[in-house]
Amino acid sequence: QVQPVESGGGSVQSGGSLRLSCTGSGYTYMAWFRQTPGKEREALAAITSNGRETYSDSVKGRFTISQDNAKNTIALQMNSLRPEDTAIYYCAGDRAKYYDFEYLLRPEMYADWGQGTQVTVSS
Repeated sequence: QVQPVESGGGSVQSGGSLRLSCTGSGYTYMAWFRQTPGKEREALAAITSNGRETYSDSVKGRFTISQDNAKNTIALQMNSLRPEDTAIYYCAGDRAKYYDFEYLLRPEMYADWGQGTQVTVSS
């Protein structure tokens, strides 16, 4: 398996929750991004293989990234969802041996990307 594979997208009302999952093996670090038409891809959260996490300010406190190394998966728990969270959500991973943790929310840090999963939040 070369690319990560996302699952768990769907539709929810404002204030609701969704949990996204992503399967991918052998990555040093992985992350979640999202994108809406006409906008740049936005970083949400990243996690290293040893469990260190980082979040963008836009989702800090509402979204939580986690990993299950035994199952080669990461997850994104999304709470208190808002209509502006509507987007295609992407999982990404990279196998770099050396990296700067401070750069993990940059899309250029990731070689492998999933196909994306749609999340729609209605008001």
